[in-house]
Amino acid sequence: MEQTKPVMTGDSKQRLFKRQWYERFPRIMPVGIFVLTSAVTMVSVAAIESAETKRRATQLTQTAKVLASALERRADAHEAYLRSGAAVFATQQVVSGPLFQTYLSQLRLDSNYRGAEGIGWAMRVDRDEIEFVQREMRARGPHKFTIAPLPADDQAYAVPVTYLQPETERNRRVLGYNMFSEPTRRAAMIEAMRFARPTASGKLVLEQERGGKHRPGFIIYMPVFSLATDGAKRLKGFVYSPFVAEDFLASARQVETDQNVGIRIFDGTVAPRNMLVNRPVANPSGVLAREPLMTANRPWILEIQATKPSALSALSLLTLLFGMLVASLLMVLARLVTRQAAEDRQALMWLEEQASIRNSLTRELNHRVKNTLANVLSIVSLTRRRAGDLDSFADSLEGRIRALSATHDLLTQSEWGSTPIAAVVRAELAPYAQDSEHALDITGPAVELAPNDALSLGLAIHELATNAAKYGSLSVPGGKVAVTWHLITQDLARVEWAERGGPAVSQSARKRGFGTELIEKIVAHELRNPVDLRFEPEGVRCSLILPVRLPAEFSMRASRP
Repeated sequence: MEQTKPVMTGDSKQRLFKRQWYERFPRIMPVGIFVLTSAVTMVSVAAIESAETKRRATQLTQTAKVLASALERRADAHEAYLRSGAAVFATQQVVSGPLFQTYLSQLRLDSNYRGAEGIGWAMRVDRDEIEFVQREMRARGPHKFTIAPLPADDQAYAVPVTYLQPETERNRRVLGYNMFSEPTRRAAMIEAMRFARPTASGKLVLEQERGGKHRPGFIIYMPVFSLATDGAKRLKGFVYSPFVAEDFLASARQVETDQNVGIRIFDGTVAPRNMLVNRPVANPSGVLAREPLMTANRPWILEIQATKPSALSALSLLTLLFGMLVASLLMVLARLVTRQAAEDRQALMWLEEQASIRNSLTRELNHRVKNTLANVLSIVSLTRRRAGDLDSFADSLEGRIRALSATHDLLTQSEWGSTPIAAVVRAELAPYAQDSEHALDITGPAVELAPNDALSLGLAIHELATNAAKYGSLSVPGGKVAVTWHLITQDLARVEWAERGGPAVSQSARKRGFGTELIEKIVAHELRNPVDLRFEPEGVRCSLILPVRLPAEFSMRASRP
């Protein structure tokens, strides 16, 4: 039987060769892919720019916090200077020029007044004492010293600028100026007297600026009182520091930012009339950060504004360029977006880490203050037991406190990081280094100490030097002192003190010693190692073992990865 073949009709042929929609409309797929890719690209660019804006805002807020903290620390430092001056002057009947110079030299500011125009003394002068004070000041100092303006009818006294250091032409022109005659200064003085603490004035123009740029500034006043016979407190005057606000900001701005920012500082509230500093930025953006701060019992507001980016960020341009390609580049786009998210997350983690470091710093500071106070109490106790009278007690205690202060200055300069042995030794022996009648040999490798160990070493060197100046090799011409150190192990160093060429050490000195209890008890306890102190006939020898600390950069100031 013959097989019959199927016959394909016209309708079946049409169904078999029917083209798909993308074949019938060849432009739809490319256009659709282009539109979809473009939409994803635009959304991605918008997200990136939003994240970039948030990141800039976060960085700007962090910058404002850091700068505000630096300003407060700088103001706190000046408050400490003024408080110390008030404590010194309160015990003196008259604040003379030599006494004021001695006070400044003890601060060891040299020519760097850390953003201030200087430090001054303004005495209280009653209305009936003005002529007498003018004659006395002209006889002892400036021949043209004149108190002006004179007190108003409702003012019982004047507060003229009596001394102001450094002695520059700018500062000399304000001697005799009655600060109590000006309302802003007077209000700050009254506030300072009310709370008996350093108080900043409102916005003003310093007298040094008259005839110049008229830059805004402020003054921090610390009142000094004396006790009357009836027990009442009477104002003696003010220790004060004048500031030009721009210079104060420049001295405190230790953190460099990676972006161009504008800085404004307002006294009290944000208003043009209260603006102390205005450093504008070109093409400012809408990103703005404000941070409140307290400067000597007066509220300020710090405002930082970033510049507006001239174009899209580099990442956005890159995303826009590659986003126009075919589907294969979508994977690259996703990778870039993921990378940006990771970078943003890393930035937030870094900021959280810095906040944790600041908290640790606060706890560490509290710990160091407690240790220092414990050392001071031990020094007072030992000094009291060894002192025969009040004068010797005061002299011994003052010397030891000064030794702690000198080492504290070194620790402050190193921001409480590691401190070289050489710096501690040279600081304590500085009073004897210029004496040509004695020879000092200070040698040793570069070895760093932790802050507490540096304080203990400074105290021990001070005691040894004081004894040598009284009884040992520094008390006679030709005497020699050698201070050497070397590494015993990677973690320990030995410091040796040796005197030669001085008077023979007597038997009584060997028994009693000089600060023996302080060195062998306090210092040995703090260093966690015994102290070998020997009174040999040819001179005193002392050997101390100290832990070594490797220098490390503080992570708050480390470069960001």
